[in-house]
Amino acid sequence: MARTVGIGIQSFEKLITEHCFYIDKTDFIREWWENKDDVTLIARPWRFGKTLNMNMLERFFSIEYAGRGSVFEGLSIWREERYRGLQGTYPVIMLSFASVKETTYENTRKKLCHIITELYNRYDFLLDSECLNEKEKEYYRKVSVDMEDYTATEALKAMSGFLMRYYGKKVIILLDEYDTPMQEAYVCGYWEELAAFTRSLFNAAFKTNPYMERAIMTGTTRISRESMFSDLNNLEVVTATSEKYKDRFGFTQEEVSGALEEFSLAGREEEVKQWYDGFVFGSRDGIYNPWSVLNYLDKKKAGAYWANTSSNSLAGTLIREGSPELKMVMEKLLQGETLHTALDEQIVFSQLDQGDEAVWSLLLASGYLKAVHAELNMERLEMEYDLKLTNLEVRFMFLQMIRGWFGGCRQTQKAFLKALLSDDLEGMNEYMNEVSCELFSSFDTGKKPSGKAQPERFYHGFVLGLMVDLQDRYVITSNRESGFGRYDIMLEPKRGGLDGYIIEFKVIHTERGETLEDGVKSALKQIEEKQYETALRSRGTGPERIKKYGFAFEGRRVLIGKNGGEQDGALQRKAKGYEREAPKGDPNLRFP
Repeated sequence: MARTVGIGIQSFEKLITEHCFYIDKTDFIREWWENKDDVTLIARPWRFGKTLNMNMLERFFSIEYAGRGSVFEGLSIWREERYRGLQGTYPVIMLSFASVKETTYENTRKKLCHIITELYNRYDFLLDSECLNEKEKEYYRKVSVDMEDYTATEALKAMSGFLMRYYGKKVIILLDEYDTPMQEAYVCGYWEELAAFTRSLFNAAFKTNPYMERAIMTGTTRISRESMFSDLNNLEVVTATSEKYKDRFGFTQEEVSGALEEFSLAGREEEVKQWYDGFVFGSRDGIYNPWSVLNYLDKKKAGAYWANTSSNSLAGTLIREGSPELKMVMEKLLQGETLHTALDEQIVFSQLDQGDEAVWSLLLASGYLKAVHAELNMERLEMEYDLKLTNLEVRFMFLQMIRGWFGGCRQTQKAFLKALLSDDLEGMNEYMNEVSCELFSSFDTGKKPSGKAQPERFYHGFVLGLMVDLQDRYVITSNRESGFGRYDIMLEPKRGGLDGYIIEFKVIHTERGETLEDGVKSALKQIEEKQYETALRSRGTGPERIKKYGFAFEGRRVLIGKNGGEQDGALQRKAKGYEREAPKGDPNLRFP
């Protein structure tokens, strides 16, 4: 009879004592202990069993569970006598930052201080012991939600010393989801403040801590040593491409096959493989998303379970705000193509908006991309990767995400595309202004001030997003060479009888006396002078079938013109109408 699937259970003891479905990962205890690394940072995607494994480590090592090792009976770790003797013999500090998802630095700092305060409350019996002198007891009582930075950043180191004196052994420190606050800080715009606070906290707890036996941190990303771990030269980093612990998080093919057999679902292996397989850790491929597999076993049907629960707001923000080139690569990945790129697996948050390589690095660490091949480029001395979307579940997630951005004006988007394909310039202008007014404010996250923005890049990506539904009829390319320059967007017909399209963007600046009409004329002039139609004509599209459009933007106002000629009187009036009728909004309107 199949065991019960307990969805969301993160207590190792509860899973075992209530006889829930569990795949034995206790060899992780042995592997970690025998590696003897001082401080280990393990980066794995969300919902991959990190929290459960950390809880398992605490349950195994903590002196609070001494003499209660029966929960491990029948599991791999309990077969060796030396490990049975190791159970329950160390003081353990267990912390989790998983719930720290605040929108301001002040609230994040308070939440972190609250977590530390709860730790101190848990061990307040130390105040009645002989281990602390009066000054230490005074320090102990200063630990609170509102404590000073110097107290907060030294608190984990101080508690390590108190526990070592009380129990006579050095402390094991376990920190789960260490990077959750950092990701929220990047999205909400207070990264530098939090980085400074956390750097001091980690340095005291993991580098200059003589009372620590060893430690583990888990998270989704490997944040760069320079920005977060500059003083931790004792840090062993385990990423998606590392050999260590390659099958200790996530389910292997053998484990999934056994689970499907237990639940009488053996005939559905191909479906499960298509949806949830594809993760690669080190040299081990065929790793499955455990959260999704558990939900499949429970509900007996495929679905995007991981995509509906994992924290993908950062990935969505980076893609939505990314360069047009990034959006085009994302479109190719969605079509099953492979991206070859150089990247560094450590995440430098300050560089995420400066180059696409940092974005691909984060998507790889988060599990949205998999490395199907990696090698060292000996000329450039940098790692290069072949990347693909991990599986059908990830593809489904990104498609839903992109559709969600345009969900509020889907009908208007379709009307705009219909007007484009039917050469209805008036309709294009009407629908484009309608959709831009609906979407521009939702695309503005407020993370970057307008002074640092690149509005032309934003509009470029915005129009590319509108054209996703044309990919069955057109090859959509962006920023490619043709003639004597690089066009913004080209739509090349996939079959005969269709027109080809060239689109160029101009952002105007009213403070310089420019008008929307000026921007349109400039865009169309550039198409002609640079001979962007060369690529289309060389592939068989006749000049009479090539449509050329100039898009001019100013704030939320848009004007579209075509074919390089003078705009007729109706279009001139339309341009003036947009300037009169467009919503004023915030005069300091920001762009991603």
